[in-house]
Amino acid sequence: MNTPFVRRARTALLAGSMLLPLFATRAEAEEAADPRPIAVVEGHKPDPTIAATSLSGEDLHRQAGAASDTASVLSAIAGVSANTGGGFSAMPALRGLSEQRLRVLVDGQPIDQSCPNDMNSPLSYTNPQTLGSVLVTPGIAPVSLGGDNIGGVIAVESAAPVFSSSEALLVKGSASSYYRSNGNAFGGSAALTMATRTFSATYTGAYTQSDNYKAGGKLGTVHSSEYAKTDQALALALKTGAGLFELKGGYHYSPYEGFVNQWMDMTDNRSWFVQGRFRGSYDWGNLDLSASYRDTRHKMNFLADKLPGDMPMNTTVHTFTSAAKFEVPLAEHQIVRAGLEYHHQWLNDTWPPVAGSSMMGPDAFVNINAAHRDRIGAYGEWQADWSDTLTTTAGLRFDRVAMDTGDVQPYGTGMMQAADVAAAAAFNAQGHRRVDGNWSGSALTRWTASDALTVELGYAHKARSPNIYERYTWGQGSMASRMIGWYGDGNGYVGNLDLKPERADTVSAALQLTPARGVSLKVSPYYTHVDDYIDAAYLQDLDSQFVQLRFANVQAAFYGLDVSANALVQGTAQEGTSLRATLAWVHGQNLSDDLPLYHQMPLNAKLAVLHRSGALELSGSVEWVDRKDRVDTRRNEPVTSAYALFNLGAAYALAGWRLGLEATNLFDKGYYLPLGGMALGDYDVSGTLRPVAGQGRSVNVTLGTSF
Repeated sequence: MNTPFVRRARTALLAGSMLLPLFATRAEAEEAADPRPIAVVEGHKPDPTIAATSLSGEDLHRQAGAASDTASVLSAIAGVSANTGGGFSAMPALRGLSEQRLRVLVDGQPIDQSCPNDMNSPLSYTNPQTLGSVLVTPGIAPVSLGGDNIGGVIAVESAAPVFSSSEALLVKGSASSYYRSNGNAFGGSAALTMATRTFSATYTGAYTQSDNYKAGGKLGTVHSSEYAKTDQALALALKTGAGLFELKGGYHYSPYEGFVNQWMDMTDNRSWFVQGRFRGSYDWGNLDLSASYRDTRHKMNFLADKLPGDMPMNTTVHTFTSAAKFEVPLAEHQIVRAGLEYHHQWLNDTWPPVAGSSMMGPDAFVNINAAHRDRIGAYGEWQADWSDTLTTTAGLRFDRVAMDTGDVQPYGTGMMQAADVAAAAAFNAQGHRRVDGNWSGSALTRWTASDALTVELGYAHKARSPNIYERYTWGQGSMASRMIGWYGDGNGYVGNLDLKPERADTVSAALQLTPARGVSLKVSPYYTHVDDYIDAAYLQDLDSQFVQLRFANVQAAFYGLDVSANALVQGTAQEGTSLRATLAWVHGQNLSDDLPLYHQMPLNAKLAVLHRSGALELSGSVEWVDRKDRVDTRRNEPVTSAYALFNLGAAYALAGWRLGLEATNLFDKGYYLPLGGMALGDYDVSGTLRPVAGQGRSVNVTLGTSF
């Protein structure tokens, strides 16, 4: 697309790149007095488990590269996969458990589902190039990291505030841009910090845009895959004798985002937020207070690939979150953590009538009527270092989840609307308020047997209540039910007022070996049993291709293995050659119906080699994914073939700038995504139904600098 808005964005990016050397000169002058930033207050977090994976600094920036989707960056971690959404809205899954079952935090705050297709997932409000760190904790996450999840925690953080270490003003910043030949995609980001000894202000901004991408081989264009978005934020921090005060606000705007595996596209998404935090250290321990508010206005309709037609759908969401966390030393090697949390979500989802349509009118379709979901949580956690080699962490938490919503209505009372008329009457005749009391707990033991061996064992019981759409969507007409669901399968889904909370019991282990300098191996087996797992039960055929299902509780189990390895072949990490490899396998089973669970990633492995020599960096990688033939036949989930993708890259750093060149899917392999769902955008264009095809060859250029 070459709209005036896009042309202005390109001009702004180029102008910013030209001005950066001027800022860099100023920064060097100010920082020369003492370049070391002063550390901020830390604490309130348990020691990371060895099963967890963190990305930060250079590793994170290298993974980000020319990516526009944070979830795709995380999929490089063993056990993390990405369910296809829009171009910046893929939904992460940990060990087979989807995003709705995870605790996803952005700068410490959860972001609620704001769409019946989960188009604006939490990570869609982040940009890979501006992140400071990522921590992925699967399965047995300590209870202090959050409740209302059964699969683990993904926490992404912006860079921590920095302060000048002298009387001189500290000025620092960074900027990056990229271009991807596949889809004519481009984007850019910038960050600028100005700080004194006690005050810090940081601005971050990013823009990304792409046309439809081309599939590999001869599979053609993947329709409804275009997108554009911009994000801006301002973070302020004040360091006082009492502690550290932080205030951050931001605005997200996406004018459009195609969804290749949904009937609808996102035609407008606007979200603003403000959040505050105080951290202080005292004689008795540490205190962490936080609060945030987010307002989201979301619209769906059809973009060009799905025209003709008109079906506006509007969602408004308000969320408020607050927390008080305490960390108190009991003895020299023992810490107690405790906390109180409150989270409020308010959601309204209405579909305006379409003029001249006998099916979508004369009234507005009220899908969700001012629903709210309030969660109050409290936890306690004890961490003890019994010796230099033995650490235990144990915790317990309780979350009370209260939900309610108002009465609903169909578009009208005509014969074509009979199914929805009956469904609305049945829904309105029932009480809608539901209250769940959810207990969770975790226990973890880590033993460092030697410098070369660390062993970790753990158990967790976690609980998650249904979300608003799982409980309160009610439409049973063919069209209404097809508008519900984040599975990308084209089927229709109906909510269930009688759903119970999911309750998962997980046992896992992690073995970390470091037999030699620069060599490490981590092996993590796990098993999870879920009572009242929210799956789907068959209701009826909608046509020859799609079915209608109702959310339903079943028994489910997940087991598998994550493996990651690193080896320094020669030299050092800064000047030498290294290898990185991952392998992940998960088996998800519906025990009630003896069927494979939907959207389970097949066996997959990645191998990468990285060579550094002075300013030059070379890389090569291969990603292999096995055939996916364990599929949920009730959802008509497609079988996908095995494939291997090869990538090559090079980068060169000079005078504070870094230029990167990369070729992904080097041999233009044609393949279908095992977690892509059905290509409904292609179906609308060609009338042929197929799985979503993966991206073909792309030549990517990145340019970045920091000062």
